[in-house]
Amino acid sequence: MQANLGWRLDPSVTFLNHGSFGACPEAVLDHQRALRDRMEAEPVRFLDLDLPGLLDAARAEIGSFLGGDPAGLAFVPNATAGVNTVLQSLHFEPGDELLSNDHEYNATLNAMRAVAARDEATVVVTPIPFPIRDPGQLLEAILAAVTPRTRLVVVSHVTSPTALIFPIEELVAALDERGIDTLVDGAHAPGMIPLNLDRLSVAYWTGNGHKWLCGPKGAAVLWVRADRRERIHPLIVSHGANAPLVDRSRFRLEFDWTGTPDPTPYLSIPAAIDWMAALPGEDGGGWPAVMSANHALALEGRDILATALGIDPPAPDAMLGSMAALPLAEIADVAAGRELARQLVFEDGIQVPIVEWPVPAARSDGADPRILVRISAQRYNEPADYERLADALVRRLGRR
Repeated sequence: MQANLGWRLDPSVTFLNHGSFGACPEAVLDHQRALRDRMEAEPVRFLDLDLPGLLDAARAEIGSFLGGDPAGLAFVPNATAGVNTVLQSLHFEPGDELLSNDHEYNATLNAMRAVAARDEATVVVTPIPFPIRDPGQLLEAILAAVTPRTRLVVVSHVTSPTALIFPIEELVAALDERGIDTLVDGAHAPGMIPLNLDRLSVAYWTGNGHKWLCGPKGAAVLWVRADRRERIHPLIVSHGANAPLVDRSRFRLEFDWTGTPDPTPYLSIPAAIDWMAALPGEDGGGWPAVMSANHALALEGRDILATALGIDPPAPDAMLGSMAALPLAEIADVAAGRELARQLVFEDGIQVPIVEWPVPAARSDGADPRILVRISAQRYNEPADYERLADALVRRLGRR
């Protein structure tokens, strides 16, 4: 792990797990700390008078970065909250179908099942192969599972267990033609891949600010298309539900105040965007250079592991961003996977997720999941980090 790049990560740990909770640079934490000091110095003025303008300014910069109209952006603590906000706001008829797939996040599928149980609807989880040849397999599998009862499709922009970038633009367009809305769980997308939400024109999209944007924990956004905003309400009903409409929409009033908050994670996202953009790079820095460097390093790390494990990469380069997942055939079950993860972090000093796929909420036939290792690449990483992991895996899997 490269040192002195501005992160507070423990230098004794090889940290290959940026994808789980991110890592916030010291300068961004300092910015958040200054905001907290300002809030605590005069809480009433900060929360009652200053906060609306501060949120507007943050939304404007975040909207510009995401390519989305700030009027459609609402702050939420994490992408899981964004997914739940949309699902809990919508209502379905008995027999309606909510469609997803077996690469989805466990919490997302749980949220879908809870709403389906409430409304006597059905969650359909269609299988998608892994290893995978091309994005067309994703499109084909999802569209083939659409029926006349399909009312909503929920997909990840970048999958959590398998690290695949979904062809969201093509999928949303194909579903729109069928009159079906899409909810995109973009937890990993901001800061990993270029985004233009206005052009995508998806009904509902949510993404984290604490992962690849490197903002503080508890910072995420929900984006809702203009013609769907009246349907969506925060999980907490507060003063905005009946506040007078003066210069703000009901959507804005409801989401901007859900009780006494600590809004500093939201307000610090722009500082994280700016700090990351200023990192030096071979192409002069900026976010394109950050994304390109992380993508190239993720591919290099994947190839180092694949060579050491004697396996072929399970997905094409173009379907990966700043993460990559590879199967560990020697690990037979979840318990063995957890033990391997424990050994890697506590005995080898390597923080990397050993994950199960499909996740529990995607398995209905009682079949055992496959065990994968998922690596992340961030600017503080270097090839030697993946070589260290490869050596540890080869040793612990009995390859030598």
